[in-house]
Amino acid sequence: MAALFISAENQIQRLNLLTEKIGALESLPIDMLTTAPNAKAWSIVEIVSHLNIAYGFYVDKVNSVLNKAESIENDKEPFKARVWQRFVINGQRPKGQTRKWKMKTMKRFEPNAIKLAHGEDQVATVFEQFQQLHGHLKEAILSGRHKNLYHMKIPSAIGPIVNFYLPEAFEFVLCHAERHLIQIEETKELLSKKDL
Repeated sequence: MAALFISAENQIQRLNLLTEKIGALESLPIDMLTTAPNAKAWSIVEIVSHLNIAYGFYVDKVNSVLNKAESIENDKEPFKARVWQRFVINGQRPKGQTRKWKMKTMKRFEPNAIKLAHGEDQVATVFEQFQQLHGHLKEAILSGRHKNLYHMKIPSAIGPIVNFYLPEAFEFVLCHAERHLIQIEETKELLSKKDL
C-alpha cells in the first residue's frame, strides 16, 4: 500500500469544497431535506447531523492538543500517516463516487434526535452547526501548521484501537465527510425519482 502524505493545503481545499456543497443543500425543498429514501436510510438533514456529531467528538481533543503543542515555524512538509492509521483513513476515503466498505454506524453517532421533528428551524440549526464545527476544523488545520503535532495523539471516534496525530485525525474526518457527501448525492437521486 502506497504511503499517505497529508498536507494542510490539500485538506483546506477539500474542506472548502465540502462546506460549499453542504451549504448549497439548504436551498433544497424542506421535504427533500427531511425525507429518508427508505425505512433503513437517513434523510439529508440526518446525514448532516451525523457529520456534526462525528466531528463534535474531536473538538475538545483538538483544542487540547493545539493548546499544549509547542509552536514552530510554518511547517510546509507533508505529514506521513502511520501504517495502521493510513489503513483506517483509506477505509473511509471514497473511491471516485463510490463508498467502499459500507458499515453500520455506532449508536452514539446516530442522529436520533432529528427523527423527532423536522421543522425548518431545526433543519436550519443543523446546517448552522455544520458550518460552525467545520469552521473550527478549518481553523484547527491552519493552526496546526504552526505547531509540533508529532508528540500528542488523540483517540479516534471508532475507539482506542486507533489513535491519531492531528493531521491524521483531520484526514479521517475529511474522508468520512466526503464519504457521506456521496451518500447525500445518492439520497437526492433516490428522492428525485419519488417526485417529492
